[in-house]
Amino acid sequence: MRVRPRDFIYTTDDLFFATTTYLHPDDRIISFLRYTPDQNGDRCLNNKKYSKVDSNQAYKFLGKKFPEYLFDCEITNVQMMGVPIERVEKILLPTERLQEIMESEKRDKLLNKVVKLAETFHDHTGISFNKMGISGSILPGLYKPDVSDIDFVIYGLKNHRVAMEAFEDIKKDKGILKGIEGEFWKKLYNKRIKDSSLSYEEFRWYENRKNNRGILDGTLFDILQTRDWDEIKGSYGATRYEPMGVIEIDCTVTDSLAAFDNPAVYKVEDVEIIHGPDVIISEIASYTHTYAGQAKEGERITARGKLEKVIGEKVSYRLIVGTTRESVGEFIKLKNFDIKN
Repeated sequence: MRVRPRDFIYTTDDLFFATTTYLHPDDRIISFLRYTPDQNGDRCLNNKKYSKVDSNQAYKFLGKKFPEYLFDCEITNVQMMGVPIERVEKILLPTERLQEIMESEKRDKLLNKVVKLAETFHDHTGISFNKMGISGSILPGLYKPDVSDIDFVIYGLKNHRVAMEAFEDIKKDKGILKGIEGEFWKKLYNKRIKDSSLSYEEFRWYENRKNNRGILDGTLFDILQTRDWDEIKGSYGATRYEPMGVIEIDCTVTDSLAAFDNPAVYKVEDVEIIHGPDVIISEIASYTHTYAGQAKEGERITARGKLEKVIGEKVSYRLIVGTTRESVGEFIKLKNFDIKN
């Protein structure tokens, strides 16, 4: 059963999970609970109400009602969520959902914007529609037309970079797609930052240069990255991970092509340990969208997160940012960055 990040899983227990990784064990799909049935919920699908849940709510809900969706992962040595294969009712694919929306003759105003976004990127980049998709609340149909964002997916690491470069040009030309502005900044900041790791001004500066998020006719959209099938390597269980506490480092980014993937990956060198064990770190991975695309090749950065020992054909170490969706106390920043400059 092949699934990728940005896919959704609908279960036999009427739960919606978002897939979070490329490699999965034989008996379940590693994913994160996103929507639960709730008679007081603010989302509606097929005359049933649902609620969106955050990290803490998801673990508490499953622990109380569906503990079989929780498992002690032998690969990461932490408790994780995953849909048992026998509980999979349907796999929801972003590519199929986008095609369905584009072919539909009955679209509301938000879905019309989805089509406009897809056509704009196709026209400006030549990227095929079958390398695009729609995820987030629109994928299962649990969106709210007046307030939901558009989680737009580009498949292929290089395709995604091309799309962001095109968006940068479109913004400059003040075209149909615009950069973040006005009240949207506060909305984004309050959604993404739950501690003092990034100030409001810092957050705006980093987000402005990423070119992966903008506004279309008053609606926020993200340009999300997912690997093409031929870019997915390895097998589940071939590599194991052991948590080793908290670490903070300075380092130089050597490769950021997958910096918008899930996880976002930065290859690094010239690492200086600020706090934590004296080990050789070759990679930083971020599981939170906040720190996707945070740094570019050649930049010197400071990062704080969880240290993992990576055990495969050889042993290596990596720093993890976003061990929870809210990533409190974890960050990636440019070294000696001054917002005034």
